[in-house]
Amino acid sequence: MIQIPDDVALATRQGWPAELRFLVEQYPREVWQGHGNLGQMAQFWLQRHDMFRTLGGALDDATLQFREGKIAPAAFQAWFTPRLQFFLSQLEEHHHVEDLHYFPVFRAAETRLERGFEVLEQDHDVIHAEIAASVDAANDVLKVLASEAARADAQASDALRRATDSYATVGTKLLRHLTRHLGDEEDLIIPLILDRSEAGLGVG
Repeated sequence: MIQIPDDVALATRQGWPAELRFLVEQYPREVWQGHGNLGQMAQFWLQRHDMFRTLGGALDDATLQFREGKIAPAAFQAWFTPRLQFFLSQLEEHHHVEDLHYFPVFRAAETRLERGFEVLEQDHDVIHAEIAASVDAANDVLKVLASEAARADAQASDALRRATDSYATVGTKLLRHLTRHLGDEEDLIIPLILDRSEAGLGVG
């Protein structure tokens, strides 16, 4: 595994360093929509990113409301379980496609961005470890919810509170890191597509 310096590590970075910003400075976000080279692939990819942001935020908000007693356990479980499964499975599939198909094309097209793609691949490793942690923590919540259906006592409620707090910690961390990753990934890739076009890159 490549050692990633703190200035670009997912947990600490605040955007890309200057040497990786030469294209996003030429093509800032305000010019993306409506640009002639923003093709169907790039638009679909941005829509997927927006879906991850929206659904991740909804999961985070639902967990907070459940912790505050604003959602009944049965209603929370029925809403939360299928959406978390969809969110995490789609995220892993999305990263798999990027790692195998898109990143090799982009890094070959612009070698000055090589370090950026190494960082993004390292991000994927970090996020996948956090996905695994989220699955474990969510399963703990669901196990306690199943036991609470038969036991409505203080001990069960305490166990549910601990399990939910644990999930909230790892889930919020995952969403924070994912949000950072998605934005930085877009700042690296969309300007490259606008500069070269999807057809020119062979991804259209």
